[in-house]
Amino acid sequence: MMRAAATALALLVCAAAASAQPAPTESVTVTGLKDAPQLVVNHFVQAFAAPSYLTGKMARWERGVCPMTQGLAPKFAAFVSERVRSLAAQVNAPVDKDAKCRPNIEIAFTTAPQALLDVVRKDHKNYLGYVSTPAGADALAVVKHKIQAWYMTATKDLDGEEDVDSSTQVPIPIRMPCPTCNPPYIDMYISGGAKKVTGGRLKDGLRTVFRHVFIVADPTKLTDYEMGTLADYIAMLALTQLGSLDVCQQQLPSIINLLAKDCAGAPNQLSESDLGYLRGLYAMSADGNLRVQQDGIAHQMKRNFKDQ
Repeated sequence: MMRAAATALALLVCAAAASAQPAPTESVTVTGLKDAPQLVVNHFVQAFAAPSYLTGKMARWERGVCPMTQGLAPKFAAFVSERVRSLAAQVNAPVDKDAKCRPNIEIAFTTAPQALLDVVRKDHKNYLGYVSTPAGADALAVVKHKIQAWYMTATKDLDGEEDVDSSTQVPIPIRMPCPTCNPPYIDMYISGGAKKVTGGRLKDGLRTVFRHVFIVADPTKLTDYEMGTLADYIAMLALTQLGSLDVCQQQLPSIINLLAKDCAGAPNQLSESDLGYLRGLYAMSADGNLRVQQDGIAHQMKRNFKDQ
């Protein structure tokens, strides 16, 4: 199916000329945030998080990432793909080092993004992510942003059994008491596929993983941005699923502010907050509940700030 989707991309993606020269990818310079209050960091993490519908947990890569970029001149396409790889390695996400690996992150620069999504919706609907109804799938397959991502996820259980999240799986909610929490309970879910769990309150053995990320960018709407900035933005979307691309992070800088509506002062590269968030995502407890995961990310971010 992935090879078929790649063929569809090759037929539909329109080549876009990139006038800006790419920026170096070896390192990222950021502004120190050592004194960021814990409450501010916690809010940043909670605003970013987009938990899976089936498990209520945050997804991340467990398979090595293998990006492929189309629709740009070869040197720029290679630059974007390499930026995703280098950032993944920088935040301790797995990277497939095989030069001939099968792409699981497909990045398309096209002047006809909706036409491309219409084909994906028709022939490869699982690439767009979990939905429970056909109407939901139609709503999901709508281009709303200059750069937009869609995520195919899967649920893994204790034995490593993996099931792609799809409309055939109905989540079963389990409400666990938590006297020290507010509210005093935690909702956990067991999907219709993976079922080998621990039954623990904070960690149940289930985790959500990425299987495929599909990113579409419209170059006609991105002429004001340098290729290095766009590559960083795309890399962020490739490694984490965000709650919204329209939320303006006011207290901590984030590259996601770049294309958010009415959001001024966005950095032109990954911020220290972004890097700390990604490092936390790939260091957190994958089978912990959402609260445990968010706390783990926030802790890593504070640790990252102090080490700067």
